[in-house]
Amino acid sequence: MSDPSVRGSSPARLVLVAAAVVAALVLQTTVFPHLAWRGVVPDLVLLVVVAAGLARGSHHAMVLGFFAGALLDLAPPADHVAGRWALALMLVGYVAGQVRREAAPSVGVCLATVAACSFLGSSVFALSGLVLQDSAASIPDQLGVVLVAVVWDVLLAALVIAPVRRVRHRTQTDRLARR
Repeated sequence: MSDPSVRGSSPARLVLVAAAVVAALVLQTTVFPHLAWRGVVPDLVLLVVVAAGLARGSHHAMVLGFFAGALLDLAPPADHVAGRWALALMLVGYVAGQVRREAAPSVGVCLATVAACSFLGSSVFALSGLVLQDSAASIPDQLGVVLVAVVWDVLLAALVIAPVRRVRHRTQTDRLARR
């Protein structure tokens, strides 16, 4: 049986999602390093994957997470073994998509999902670095980085969720009015 979230994926929607990933990647690697807090920047690509999971479900978000993570793994200034972000964001997509299965998420649920997914994604990335001996940082140092990343991601999500939900509600209302 096919996943209902996969049906209805128009080429325009795919282009829009790809553009969102590329825009997030460019901002994350060029603009946000200048705003780093304790050397950590918000993970915009992770937020796009979480949004996809909440909007479209696990299957969609896992595929997006894999490809977005692979781009993040290969984009300069990447200094780690490729595949670590792909794995982390694929798991993030799965978790965010499972939240969507339960109900239409409220703002509070969205923020809690961002916090949980940010912790999961950052932790998987950090732990995979330890396992692969790809990181010189100690576990306490990495835990500090993970916690700062969660704070960054939740703060940024709080600024973005309300306007995006208003626009989405407005476009859905317009679409229903045209019928």
